[in-house]
Amino acid sequence: MFAASLEAHASVVQQRVPLMTASDVLLVAGTHGNEVNAPWLLEAWQRTPDLMDAHGLTVQPLIGNPDARAANRRYIDRDLNRSFLPERFASDESEALELARARSLVQLHGPHGTHPCRVALDLHSTTAAMGSCLVVYGRRPADLALASLVQGALGLPVYLHEADDRQTGFLVECWPCGLVIEVGPVPQSLLDVRIVEQTRLAVETCLASLAAARRAAGRYPRQLVVHRHRCSLDLPRRDGNQISGLLHGDRLGRDWQPLASEDPLFVELCGQGLPAIQGFDGEMGDVPVFINEAAYAEKRIALSLTRREVWPVEDAWRTALEQLLKS
Repeated sequence: MFAASLEAHASVVQQRVPLMTASDVLLVAGTHGNEVNAPWLLEAWQRTPDLMDAHGLTVQPLIGNPDARAANRRYIDRDLNRSFLPERFASDESEALELARARSLVQLHGPHGTHPCRVALDLHSTTAAMGSCLVVYGRRPADLALASLVQGALGLPVYLHEADDRQTGFLVECWPCGLVIEVGPVPQSLLDVRIVEQTRLAVETCLASLAAARRAAGRYPRQLVVHRHRCSLDLPRRDGNQISGLLHGDRLGRDWQPLASEDPLFVELCGQGLPAIQGFDGEMGDVPVFINEAAYAEKRIALSLTRREVWPVEDAWRTALEQLLKS
């Protein structure tokens, strides 16, 4: 019912602006079924079209994983946001619900789909103290152009996820341009007006930035600050499986804050309940993100380490985004 109402809302949004051969933006909420704030926002937008300004773009809103949302679970069979694997789309074998859903979304709204979209925005929330941020996968020029525009407008940090064979198959990678909007902290399955409002602001800024880029009027900053993924760390374990240590209390809630040598990282309990502290022994200046994210426990990720880098905004990025939006 809700997914159908969102499709109807997409038609309303499209009727308010000149029709184009393809929709400009695929706006996905509920890729993870227990992340409830972005779906609530899209439902509110369906009821009140003036809640968010599409800035003249055609927008196709939808629920990524309606079955998981109905069950109030992150996923049914497997993580949908690790299921966009083109090499699996041609398989006729019995498959997980999320693999079938990923294939269906690409066939419907992918760049060669029956109702194609140029850009994908995937809306998420996190239990970690990440604030509002953007996630970019790889270094596609159009992605970096959009991230630059949004960072220039809102100052949001950008997590550049790349070179991680353990984590692949992300939704936005199947579209010519795409970003993830992450907002937190918020517990799973809990509505929070602050998360809704921060999500709304980030979405509107993305839409405004895309509209400006289509007019070749984007206000790009001179530099893009990224936090490039280096690696992920698991909790200490005994015999390869049993958790033997926890994140140190000094680390909790300190996403985006650089680590210094020997900063306490993990803590284990030893005799008489006294803690044995394990210090950080990585590279100086590493910046942790997604610290103690609840959904990553099953993936054995206690936190990820990034390296802050400053890149000049390139003309090729702007050109790639402008050409995509005018195609």
